[in-house]
Amino acid sequence: MNNRDIKIVSGGGEIRSLFHDVASVANLFSAWKEFKRGKNKKEDVRAFEFNLENNLFRLHEDLILKTYEPDPYEGFFVHDPKKRHIHKASVRDRVLHQAIFRILYPIFDKHFIDHSYSSRIGKGTHKGVKNLYIAIRKISNNWKSPVYTLKCDIRKFFDSIDHEILFGLIKGKVNDKDMLGLIGIILKSFEKEKGRGLPLGNVTSQLFANIYLDELDQFVKHKLKVKYYFRYADDFVILDESKECLGKLKDEIERFLSEKMKLKLHENKVFIKKVSQGIDFLGYVILPGATVLRTTTKRRMFKKANSINLPSYEGVLSHCRARKISSDLQKIAKIGF
Repeated sequence: MNNRDIKIVSGGGEIRSLFHDVASVANLFSAWKEFKRGKNKKEDVRAFEFNLENNLFRLHEDLILKTYEPDPYEGFFVHDPKKRHIHKASVRDRVLHQAIFRILYPIFDKHFIDHSYSSRIGKGTHKGVKNLYIAIRKISNNWKSPVYTLKCDIRKFFDSIDHEILFGLIKGKVNDKDMLGLIGIILKSFEKEKGRGLPLGNVTSQLFANIYLDELDQFVKHKLKVKYYFRYADDFVILDESKECLGKLKDEIERFLSEKMKLKLHENKVFIKKVSQGIDFLGYVILPGATVLRTTTKRRMFKKANSINLPSYEGVLSHCRARKISSDLQKIAKIGF
């Protein structure tokens, strides 16, 4: 057994597998505490908590006895801003997903590239936009030299993730039969079509998505030798002084995604243009000398602004030039529109 996948428990000399780390009562209770943050008023969460110890011990026993089976997903649609089909797992299953995430995340995250920003501790939207802006200033000599950007979006990414490919990537770093068996159960619990797809919203889906696209990251950084590459989930940006070079990179990436990952670029969301025209990335538009809010994001804020979500919106606005927008939102929230 590989030392990446086991640890020795102090005191008894007992060797424990990743699976037992996930299934341990201590890990399940820690996962519960992390999962419930911000969800205290949710009816299903409160119902689970009412009989918390019995629910967690029963989950522990089901895992150890290999009798665990996922509950059916609850499907619904959200508009944020585009229509998305969300599949919500039961509270019990989401606690297990969190327990799995707690153990697997540190194994995989240390291998991810620095400029992958989605669902990672210490990364996120704002850091991605900030570092992209810094890179643009550097490569363009503070906007004085012409620089181009290749911006891409992967078509129906979560629905298209191939389970066999993903499972093979996980096996590359997890050498634990029981852990792999549990991951297999999680993967098979949801299929958009035969052997493909991950449900939006699961914390395990976020980790699995990064594991899947790390193959693209490694290809772009180490095979194609791209210096300025930034990815957040299925959106990514490449900077270069040469428009022709970016065209060739796009072709190489398109071929890699198709042949190795069974993915396709979204034909209507791939373009090459000068960075001076603005880069639309993660809800912001990066322009010479300033980062501003995307127009559609601004409209959505004005439509939904109230005293409850205003602090969250203020946090988004603090990362761009938006003094007037902030002032207008405060007025709207104050009068209750």
